[in-house]
Amino acid sequence: MKVLKKIGIGIIGLIVILLIAAIFIPKDYTVKVSTTINKPRKEVFDYVKLVKNQEYYSVWVMADPNVVLKYTGTDGTVGFIAGWNSENGDVGEGEQEITKISEERIDVDLRFKRPFESNQKAATFLNIISPTQTEVVFEFYGHDSYPMNLMSFMGKYFIEKSETSNLQNLKTILEK
Repeated sequence: MKVLKKIGIGIIGLIVILLIAAIFIPKDYTVKVSTTINKPRKEVFDYVKLVKNQEYYSVWVMADPNVVLKYTGTDGTVGFIAGWNSENGDVGEGEQEITKISEERIDVDLRFKRPFESNQKAATFLNIISPTQTEVVFEFYGHDSYPMNLMSFMGKYFIEKSETSNLQNLKTILEK
């Protein structure tokens, strides 16, 4: 009985320590990845602004060949919404909406419904390196409320890994 009591106190103590630590962990974070594509910015922009093209380079879309995609509006313009619904737990359900667009930057709102409900933001930057080279920078702006911010390092890791793959896929497609 004493052993169980010590284990119980130890578990409660660990939970208290984690909850206290979460107070000091930032709730907001940014994940940033980039790559250089050997194509002019206009050509890269014309491809990236079309959200439907993500079907060819997004690891999340490619993770489920049975994902149901729904589009509303005119692709490549403010207000365009791309929704997805998948039985695959890694893909889940949600939508992204283009909220701002210029030749240098595309902003989207991300609304996740499953597996976790949340609203986040992301942006893609297109920087001219030379007339034939474009730096593509993807930034994800996350927010995790207390005490879920304790686990934000996991989300950051998966987003960085996925977006790095997405940019590599994009580079491969555009440099063919």
